[in-house]
Amino acid sequence: MKVGIAGCAGRMGRANLREVLETPGIELAGGVERPGHEAIGRDLGELAGGDPMGLRVEEDFAALAGRSAVIIEFSSPEATIEHARICAAKGCAHVIGTTGLTPAQERELADLARRIPVLRAPNMSQGVNLLLVLVEQVARALDAGFDIEVLEMHHRHKVDAPSGTALALGRAAARGRGIAFEEQRIETRWGQTGPRPEGAIGFAVLRGGDVVGDHTVVFAGSGERIELTHRAGDRRIYARGAVRAARWLAGRPPGLYGMAEVLGFGTGGGDDQ
Repeated sequence: MKVGIAGCAGRMGRANLREVLETPGIELAGGVERPGHEAIGRDLGELAGGDPMGLRVEEDFAALAGRSAVIIEFSSPEATIEHARICAAKGCAHVIGTTGLTPAQERELADLARRIPVLRAPNMSQGVNLLLVLVEQVARALDAGFDIEVLEMHHRHKVDAPSGTALALGRAAARGRGIAFEEQRIETRWGQTGPRPEGAIGFAVLRGGDVVGDHTVVFAGSGERIELTHRAGDRRIYARGAVRAARWLAGRPPGLYGMAEVLGFGTGGGDDQ
């Protein structure tokens, strides 16, 4: 199975390259970066931290999609949507780990998934997807006397906040509690905010250093507190999940899928998984 990597020179792109190159039964079709990127022309093997392999970083995404069964992409929301359009035209499956999509972009992606299989997940790790299941179950089991807060920390270079994973955890909690996430979420607190609204789902965001990704969901009750935490120490866990998703997605009928289906935790797609 031929797999192409979009955004191949980024942190996750390089991890995805390494994982594809080291996974039996998968062939690297190539890697692309945006036009003018300093990595254009570099050998993909060297970019992945290995020996030269004769394939170089390109800028023609359409050509890569045309010779790939699946594209794996962690990039910007704008590039991801443009690439999804091309994948739909080429009949190429698309695994997306990009976060920060707008509601309009999410709707367009869902429309494109009527033509090709698309798997979108804010986090590809097995542990985080198990955490999503646990958060929903705990939220369902506890009454409204337990306040829900989501805390996340990432490296200083991350550009979106809260993280896509943090939002997915908030949505999982809202599903378990049986409330509308968009109506109950609180993403910022500053100044005289007044008492915490009952039923709200709060978020706290930290940025600094080289933290790969830490997420904690706190259920704070009167006299007791439950905390569910996942800490990522290596981006390889995300790349491993992305390649597993690519192998699972190839040959599937058109539709919008999530990692829960790949891992056998249930059904779902996009941020909700």
